[in-house]
Amino acid sequence: MTRTVARFLLSALLLAAGAAHLSTLRRGFRIVVPDWATRLLHTDKDTIVVVSGAAELALGAALVALPREQRRIGAAVAAFFVAVFPGNVHQWRTRASAPGLDTDGRRLGRLFLQPVLVAWALWSTTPDAGARKR
Repeated sequence: MTRTVARFLLSALLLAAGAAHLSTLRRGFRIVVPDWATRLLHTDKDTIVVVSGAAELALGAALVALPREQRRIGAAVAAFFVAVFPGNVHQWRTRASAPGLDTDGRRLGRLFLQPVLVAWALWSTTPDAGARKR
């Protein structure tokens, strides 16, 4: 039961972050996007923010809407957290303020939060030992 609650909480976090990427905090999240990402992806920072927000919404919804696929969704969420990590490093290195990350300490703390998010995604989508035996 604990993993289910953790999965639903992770879903809520992703849905809130995705909504923020597409609305009120959209402009602030552009700061996190490294310049090299726009060159690599042949697009602009706003598009990257919008696409990442849409991905967060899709992943957050999938965590609760597709329980039979929870292991795959969990792996996709973990991969997403790994994929956006360079943006967190960029923000810390450039000391750029973004919503909620307006101090060096918060930006550094965000770097250490990323592995926790990856572990949370994987752990919360792994069936409990009792569920695997059934």
